[in-house]
Amino acid sequence: MKNIIFYLLLPIIIVSCIEDDIIQDMVDEQLRITMMPEVIAAGETFQFAARYTNNVGAIEEGQVEWISSDESLLTINSDGLATALQQGMVTVSAMVTLEGRDPLLELIPVTIGGTTVVAEEVLTARSGTIATTTFYTLEGDFTLEEQENGKLLLSISENYETTSALPGLYLYLTNNPNTNNGAFEVGLVDVFKGAHTYEIEGVELGDFDYLLYYCKPFRVKVGDGLIN
Repeated sequence: MKNIIFYLLLPIIIVSCIEDDIIQDMVDEQLRITMMPEVIAAGETFQFAARYTNNVGAIEEGQVEWISSDESLLTINSDGLATALQQGMVTVSAMVTLEGRDPLLELIPVTIGGTTVVAEEVLTARSGTIATTTFYTLEGDFTLEEQENGKLLLSISENYETTSALPGLYLYLTNNPNTNNGAFEVGLVDVFKGAHTYEIEGVELGDFDYLLYYCKPFRVKVGDGLIN
């Protein structure tokens, strides 16, 4: 009976999904400084880095403008390479200009001192909750964490449950939860209840901000989860 209902509703689902692709694929642009120091030694250089994702969740290179609040203390070029000149306190800004709107801006304080100290990378795990965006069952908590082998481990919790009625249900990592375009494909979903894991290679912990469950054959989004 469930399969009959699915195929009766399939044309409606497909039309709705196509409309989503046309109208609702936009997301908010995001800017994040990903490499920063606590202290730069006077006379030394430091390479800052930032990640900018556009309004469809794609990473765009070359959009970030770097600014020093006091160029007598620190200069920084268009690629984010900073040169510390003398001791003191300075603010480094990363900015992306958006047409017709206020720019995106990230600010960090930097001390020019005697020894360079890179901000410790304390983020080794992220987590969130999966939720359905359709009438199909999809729920559960998850954790995404770094492993010593350089791969990521995505652990889905015991309270996870989804449907086995959809053919070709896939899991993705993405910055745009409205579509699988440009997303990283984790794999086919073949566990529908309970705890399980995925080992992911070629992805950094900070690269993506959402899990996306997507019925690939019919281009139907089933649910998502923000990676906090």
